Amino acid sequence: MKIININADLGEGTGNDKALMPMLASCSIACGGHYGDEKTMRTALRLAKKYNVKVGAHPSFPDLENFGREKLTLTKDELRSTVYEQIMRLAIICDEEDIPLHHVKPHGALYNYAAIDAATADAIVEAILDTKLRPKLYIQHDSILYHKAKNLLPVVPEAFIDRGYSPDLKLKLRSEEGAVITSPEEAWEQLIGFVENNKVSTAAGDKAIIAETFCLHSDHGNAVEILRYLKQKLTELNYRIG
Repeated sequence: MKIININADLGEGTGNDKALMPMLASCSIACGGHYGDEKTMRTALRLAKKYNVKVGAHPSFPDLENFGREKLTLTKDELRSTVYEQIMRLAIICDEEDIPLHHVKPHGALYNYAAIDAATADAIVEAILDTKLRPKLYIQHDSILYHKAKNLLPVVPEAFIDRGYSPDLKLKLRSEEGAVITSPEEAWEQLIGFVENNKVSTAAGDKAIIAETFCLHSDHGNAVEILRYLKQKLTELNYRIG
């Protein structure tokens, strides 16, 4: 039996958490930047504990209005401060619920911009170090954030099951055709390409990609259907999510 780490971004008000959680290895919980408050965080944490799912903080640009999907102009210190505050908001509840904080994963525009901007990457790394918790960091392999963090934090390279990739291995903008994968069959083809061939299909052909955890977004209308299909196909090939 081969083990695979599938994660999802939860605690975002999608209504899918209860159905998705039993099928996940880890989850990243919104902690107030793009969504979330104490109630939603505590609910998601308790659900994760019930199913023995590892939990992480999912900080973003402080942008509830745009769900963290727009890049904000902040100073490095401002960004460091808000990321630290978001992580600690969840970490405090983790401590109260006796759940270890396993990882941190930036959300949305913050994730994408930290992959290409050194100051943004530095702010995130410094915010995590400020917590004194030393969680793992989920981030795209070979990104600027990856290289900034790899000697300071345990880094876990990530790929996205339900997002299209450009030839430079950046995620397609959500406004682009093929940016979001909604077909269970297409999601499976992407996942198995990651897992067994370390490749992803792009407009310029297959490209090599390195990942150890694989994300499915919970805010897709058929996220539950996709994950059930993936679990079935993985079982057929002797894989277990865990």
